[in-house]
Amino acid sequence: MPSVAVKLYSIIFKILLKHKLQLLHQAAIEGATSPFGITSRPDESAVPANPSFGPDGVATKDIHVDPLTSLSLRLFLPNSSLDRAPRDNGGAYGGYLPSVADARRRSAGPRKLPVVLQFHGGGFVSGSNTSAANDFFCRRVAKLLDVIVIAVGYRLAPESRYPAAFEDGLKVLYWLGKQANLADCIKSMGTAKGGGGGDIRKSQIADALGSSSVEPWLAAHGDPSRCVLLGVSCGANIADFVARKAVEAGKLAEPVKVVAQVLMYPFFTGSAPTRSEIKLANSYFYDKALCLLAWKLFLPEEEFSLDHPAANPAVSGWGPPLKCMLPTLTVVAEHDWMRDRAIAYSEELRKVNVDAPVLEYKDAVHEFATLDMLLRTPQALACADDIAIWVKKYISIHGHEFSY
Repeated sequence: MPSVAVKLYSIIFKILLKHKLQLLHQAAIEGATSPFGITSRPDESAVPANPSFGPDGVATKDIHVDPLTSLSLRLFLPNSSLDRAPRDNGGAYGGYLPSVADARRRSAGPRKLPVVLQFHGGGFVSGSNTSAANDFFCRRVAKLLDVIVIAVGYRLAPESRYPAAFEDGLKVLYWLGKQANLADCIKSMGTAKGGGGGDIRKSQIADALGSSSVEPWLAAHGDPSRCVLLGVSCGANIADFVARKAVEAGKLAEPVKVVAQVLMYPFFTGSAPTRSEIKLANSYFYDKALCLLAWKLFLPEEEFSLDHPAANPAVSGWGPPLKCMLPTLTVVAEHDWMRDRAIAYSEELRKVNVDAPVLEYKDAVHEFATLDMLLRTPQALACADDIAIWVKKYISIHGHEFSY
């Protein structure tokens, strides 16, 4: 069973969450909607970005990628990216892009790292990509997996209901591809003969391809052909949607290639209750009643159904056949009422020969590896290590010897 401290924290957490959901429900009744949307709540503290490498060896920066919405990103760059790449004079890496001369001096070029797109939890109505807990978790992922993490700040409900958050996830995937194309154009212009006008032509190319300019960290160190999706709670629902769309797009998504996804305690539900949904309905932190209210805030009233494709992965006609799906690692907790449906989804994937293991953690609760007070527990550390072992099979250039 969870510790006494976890049980007490869960009680307080549920009281505060219920109050928040009730206030949001009242705001929704009064018509508080916004196409631009919000990506965080005023009552939730955020950690500022720091483009210098801190004690943990990770630098961060924030990017607003869509002028029409509040969609934003936080990038996490591990210091291992500096192997064979020069530092700037200040020791920071806030805007440094290796020059053509630097590239010529180093034939191997800067080190290229896989990219992880991370989607935070919070029942679609709270949480943020810049919260202290999410910042800590993404730093851990960046170091353990030796990857660039892009934490997605998608629009929250009820200000922006479905499909806003799902569209934001897909938009980031397209943005990543656009960044890779911009970087390739600049690289081509840099190596072409043409004298001193190269910088002007490069900026014109970037402008012609879209409103966003090249992102230097991704241009220097990102390898979008080794992209992994990682979703936490409701973020797992978004990740699974993006994975399906990436599979449907196929080569059209190139140069981005999504090679695997990790679904951490997905926010799945359905109208026909499973055993865990009955037995654990009043479980820790996110109980069934609170989650039902969150779904009512997220889905448009005319579309509300627990068998909505965004909620129930077993719904037919949503995306490509399961046999075409990406390798999928699913993390579940023993005391999570949503666990059975996540396990069932994984079983369906395995039936059609998709690599889809399940990691189940005893005495664990929903978000046991990502909630602020649980981030440093042995279970959270073990979960991060287990995820790293599995993911490295798909992002390592030479493969990986471990599996499940």
